[in-house]
Amino acid sequence: MFPGPGETRRLRRRGCQGPRPPKMSHFTSEDEALLQSMLRQLLQSVKEKITGAPSAECAEEILLHLEETDENFHNYEFVKYLRQYIKNTVGPVIEEETEKCTSAQSQGEISGYDTLVQHLTKKARESKEYREMIHALKNVMMVVVESLINKFEEDRMHDKELASKAKKERQSGYYTDNCSDSDSSFNQSYAFMSQEQLQLLTEKLDPSQPKEVRQEALQTLCLAPASDILNSESWPSLRKHLTISLADPDATFSEKILRFYAKTFSSSPFNMTKEVYTSLAGLDVSNSDVNRLLKKVRLLNEYQKEAPSSWIRHPEKYMEEVVESTLSLLSLKHKPNHPASPDFLSPMHFLALLDIKAVWFKKWTHAYYSRRVVFRLLERKYKSLINAAVQQCLDYFEFCKSAVNKNSKVGDFSQQHCSDMQDFSYTGPELQYIYFVHSLCLLGRLLIYKEGQNLFPVQLKNKKATISITDVLVLFVQLIYSSPSYPKTALAAHTENYSPESLVMEILQVFCDQTGCAAECLYTDTVIDALLHPVQSLLNGTEVYINCLETTLLDVADILARIAASEDGLSLLLYGENEKNAKDSPTAAHVLVQFTKKLLHDDVSLLSGSEFMPVVKGAFIFVCRQMYRTCEGLQMLIPYGLHESIAEAWRKTSLLSERVPTPVTDADSTSSISQESKTSLLWEETLLDALLNFSTTPKGLFLLHSTDAMNDCVNFMFNSLSKKIQTNEYEDFGNRIIVTQMATTPMAAVSLQNSGFIKALVTELWALLECGKDDLRIIQPKSTPVDPIDQSCQKSFLFLVNLLTYPAVFELLSKRDIPNKPMYSFREVPTDIIDIIDRLIILNSEAKIHSLFNYEQSHIFGLRLLNVLCCELNTLLLLETQYKVSQVLLTAQEENVTETSEGPGVFIIDGLSVERNHVLVRINLIGGPQERILPLRELDKDSGLYPWPMFSSLPVPKCYLAEIPRKAEFRQDKDLDKLLRVLRSPEKPTGWAEICRKQFCKVMKTRPDSISGPILAELIEKFVSHLSESKTDCYFSTGSYKAMDADVKKENLSSVQQLGVEMTVRYGKYLNLLKEDAENGLCFVLKNCEEFLKQQQRTVVSSLCCLQEHYAGYDWFASSIFLIMSGDRERTLMFLQQFSRLFASAFLWLPRLHLSMHLPVTTVEYGIHPVYFCSAHHVEMLLKAELPLVCSAFQMSGFTPSQICLQWITQCFWNYMDWSEICHYIAICIFLGPDYQIYMCISLFRHLQQDILKHTEARDLQVFLKEEALHGFRVSDYLDYMESLEELYRPMLLKDMRNITQNT
Repeated sequence: MFPGPGETRRLRRRGCQGPRPPKMSHFTSEDEALLQSMLRQLLQSVKEKITGAPSAECAEEILLHLEETDENFHNYEFVKYLRQYIKNTVGPVIEEETEKCTSAQSQGEISGYDTLVQHLTKKARESKEYREMIHALKNVMMVVVESLINKFEEDRMHDKELASKAKKERQSGYYTDNCSDSDSSFNQSYAFMSQEQLQLLTEKLDPSQPKEVRQEALQTLCLAPASDILNSESWPSLRKHLTISLADPDATFSEKILRFYAKTFSSSPFNMTKEVYTSLAGLDVSNSDVNRLLKKVRLLNEYQKEAPSSWIRHPEKYMEEVVESTLSLLSLKHKPNHPASPDFLSPMHFLALLDIKAVWFKKWTHAYYSRRVVFRLLERKYKSLINAAVQQCLDYFEFCKSAVNKNSKVGDFSQQHCSDMQDFSYTGPELQYIYFVHSLCLLGRLLIYKEGQNLFPVQLKNKKATISITDVLVLFVQLIYSSPSYPKTALAAHTENYSPESLVMEILQVFCDQTGCAAECLYTDTVIDALLHPVQSLLNGTEVYINCLETTLLDVADILARIAASEDGLSLLLYGENEKNAKDSPTAAHVLVQFTKKLLHDDVSLLSGSEFMPVVKGAFIFVCRQMYRTCEGLQMLIPYGLHESIAEAWRKTSLLSERVPTPVTDADSTSSISQESKTSLLWEETLLDALLNFSTTPKGLFLLHSTDAMNDCVNFMFNSLSKKIQTNEYEDFGNRIIVTQMATTPMAAVSLQNSGFIKALVTELWALLECGKDDLRIIQPKSTPVDPIDQSCQKSFLFLVNLLTYPAVFELLSKRDIPNKPMYSFREVPTDIIDIIDRLIILNSEAKIHSLFNYEQSHIFGLRLLNVLCCELNTLLLLETQYKVSQVLLTAQEENVTETSEGPGVFIIDGLSVERNHVLVRINLIGGPQERILPLRELDKDSGLYPWPMFSSLPVPKCYLAEIPRKAEFRQDKDLDKLLRVLRSPEKPTGWAEICRKQFCKVMKTRPDSISGPILAELIEKFVSHLSESKTDCYFSTGSYKAMDADVKKENLSSVQQLGVEMTVRYGKYLNLLKEDAENGLCFVLKNCEEFLKQQQRTVVSSLCCLQEHYAGYDWFASSIFLIMSGDRERTLMFLQQFSRLFASAFLWLPRLHLSMHLPVTTVEYGIHPVYFCSAHHVEMLLKAELPLVCSAFQMSGFTPSQICLQWITQCFWNYMDWSEICHYIAICIFLGPDYQIYMCISLFRHLQQDILKHTEARDLQVFLKEEALHGFRVSDYLDYMESLEELYRPMLLKDMRNITQNT
């Protein structure tokens, strides 16, 4: 409390505010009176803190640390007085010592502020003035405190007289509030009592004492601090007396004791209040005064709810005492008499009345600390409570069953109190219903925990069989549709709904939202069958005994949809608990889709004409939607044609909405028509949303094409996104997946363009990169971006990457020229993909550069986008042939040099030149991870320089191509020799193909490098030749074709094919596979293949660019075979002709099925290749089963495995794998079957799993998968894994793959 030197001077300047203390250590009588007044004021200010203390020691601690805890401490007059008194007395001593120290410090004798303060403090405490001051303060404060105590005793006696007088007045007057938790019980004055006084008080409360003595003692007890009483030696005896007095016939005693208990609960710590609680928990429930019992139980219940917030801070034994005393009380059994008799109501009845939803049990089991104690005691000693709760639920269910045909309203607790709010009495059935609700809520809470489930099965007295958890859950489900139904108006008036249906729904919803054991016990066939009981009855046409059918069906659909939302729940609905096979009874999925179709066809007579019919339909469609959003769910539902039923319902609703008449002036008719049109519009949107969600899977999107609702679905999605209806991040991922799937098909991509979706995306991107349409966007300057693609633009960038697949790019850009305007306005905002290319990528004029506010940042964005797009080789060929992208970038590099008078300039190293250099190398070189070297986009860490050579003309510097390792000398291999012998032999023994496959696998596993070059060419040539001669192995029938005699020139091909030929030949020469004249040979092959396949094509009239005469893209498979055959054109063409008859050609050779007559005409019209809706679809399905983490990563990124797989397969993994691995991919698919294409993709994802997870976290998964080659992947390393996948999935996959020629 000593002020420092600076503080002393501040006090002197400020002066003393308030009463001035004596200058010397002498106090007059006026000073004593003043101190007494100020001390009283201080105590009054901190009264709440003192009275809240559990003991006198705690109160003393509060006062000692008041300066630390009270922000007004220095504003109290008493504190100000003491501070000024200390300053007057010790201040001169401190100043004198300060001057001495200052002179000593200048001479170096004392150094440092801390040392000075310590020195001054020591001198001040040792001074004569300080000792006299302390002595004077002690004397005067003793006098002041003694006066205050005397004054307190006088006030207390006066209050006692007033209380006695008030008591007489209350006894003679009307007493209005005698509730045990009345506010008055918490606001009494305190009188500190000694141990002797407390002992005397205990004796007076002995039940043997006269009534008046005990009443007076109780009055004194209520005034005393609870902490003193609970800590006294007399408490055990006092507690015993209070417990006995609670049962006294005179209500006055119990009222005052409950007041004391209530005050104790509110002001004492848990370790003390538990004594009171356990005392109160020993109440006598046989007392006939129900009102008094209710008050006691109410006080217990209030404590039960509050205690969990504090008992973790105390020893566990305290909590155990409270829990055990409670369970002991609740387990008391009444005599077997009429349950409604008040004389024999159990404690559970009283507790249920006050806490109908068992909130106390919910709070006690919330934390593990108390939950394990509760469940341990229930298991060891009080299992009868669980038995009683189960029995209550069973009894109520039996009553409901018996009352089904009586239209009974028993248990209508809510309705009773809506109609008569003044009636506070309960009938016997009402009490039993309340007890049932309490039991239901208690069981619902208990079963979500593993420890609670361990309490089952239970054995009831009147049942031979035990009751399991499944039995209880089935009982809950049965209560949904067996309990009485109440009018909606009666329940709507109440905030709490106590109907069994709503309570059970709350419980089951909690179960569905849980993970682990709670959900597991719900996922059983028995529970699902119980949920489906009303659905199955309606399907079978059997009589249904349900009070409110629509409500029941909505509840069932709600629970089933929640179950279907989880992986385990979906598996249960699709396959059953034990993976039911087709011979068993149909699984829940089959029942649900059949019922949904029946609803859509309005074929449920009991629901015909119901106003809730559209809602019920929508609910069950949503359940089915949860299933068909997944690949495995869709596979099961496809045979039912649900998409057709939904589309038919949508078409009917759409026609009806168009016929809604124009509203007239009559208000009534306007409102009715308006309501009708709103309902119709809502139903139409529900159906469109259901159809739209088919597009989350490749095959589902294919089915959506067949409904003719593609444009409407895309418009609906875009409008929903525009209105910001979907704000949930999960739904955002879902929408991105839908857009990604749609971008992979040409018709859906055109729909995205027509709906305005792409325009909105481009406009939003431009607003982020440059500026928006309105001027508000450029009022506040944006921070300078640090990353090449700013975080604000990342989402738009990824959206564009997802959107711009080759099918979409071809439809949006084919035969479209770049604007190349002479001038661009700053307010001219791009609205299309062609505009993005014009304004951000091909900046070949000053006008384009000057039109950008952020030229470098925007151009880097465009170059990064171009880099990703060109990873898809067909897109690269299209952009290069239409827009000469490579030449534009080379010109920009040439202009980006320093100007020197001597010789050529040096390239300027900046962000744009580095980015252009990377793109130029990528688009002008073909090669796998060990064949092509892509320059990094960063400086060398050691030298700080850019180590990669730049160039402004072709060819690309040789440093970007790795040296091809010399081929190892060929060594004979027994397995390979055996394989060649079998293939070369003119005789074909039975099962020769299987022998070849097994021998091929042996060679692949032991010596994979030997399957290359001429050996590989001979292997696949002989194998395909033999298969094509067998009618059983030929899948497609082909006519005879004779190759053109004349040489086909390069000019006879399209510009895309010409450039593709150049790239192929360049790559072949690098691999030392082709000679100089190889271009003409490849042109010959491609042209003849085109003519040959034309014989098997149909004519289709379509607006889609991809369905015109020529295949939209380059033939990468034919080019690969040309390289395998070392440029032999006749051999290559012969192989392709033979291969075209085989089933594998449909999936390996994509141009094979372009406009093919072998496919249904509808499939051809959609422009979707079977590789997408079949192979890629099954990749997604297997990925979920085999690599769930990778599957989840794709979902979180908003990207789809099908898109990248289609890209890989279309270009035969060129640029992603080295040539040797590409050859092995083609070989295993030819030898082992086309389903190995699927296993290959799964193996790749398994190889990339860690990288996929890492880049999902970095939010650039799609960029990584498209840009990065498949480093370290070898087909032979994963052949065993592929064989294991074949063993599991081949029958299903081949069956589905062979169905591509049939209408789905």
